[in-house]
Amino acid sequence: MSMVRIAPEINLVLDPDTGTVTQERKDSIQYSMEPVFERMDKLDAVADDLLNSLSPSKPLLSSWPGRENTSYMAGFYGNTFYGVVIGLAFSGLLALIIYISSLMKGVV
Repeated sequence: MSMVRIAPEINLVLDPDTGTVTQERKDSIQYSMEPVFERMDKLDAVADDLLNSLSPSKPLLSSWPGRENTSYMAGFYGNTFYGVVIGLAFSGLLALIIYISSLMKGVV
């Protein structure tokens, strides 16, 4: 955090972050908050990415551009595939039961 010396002979300084003019004191120490702000920005980006991971249409932080709907399409195609497979298995089982019951009509 830098201070701008307005009048060095009367110890007036300007804080550019807040825009205040104060008297410079020798007994106070000021620390720069820039490293903290940078880490907070990174943490904010990670938190936004965590929230974006819950929606299939939002971009993720470390993904390639243009892949916003990838998880939506993968879920659609995956569920369609499993639906067709389970539907065919159920239909085949039903056809087998109907065939066996038609063969059993003459026996019973």
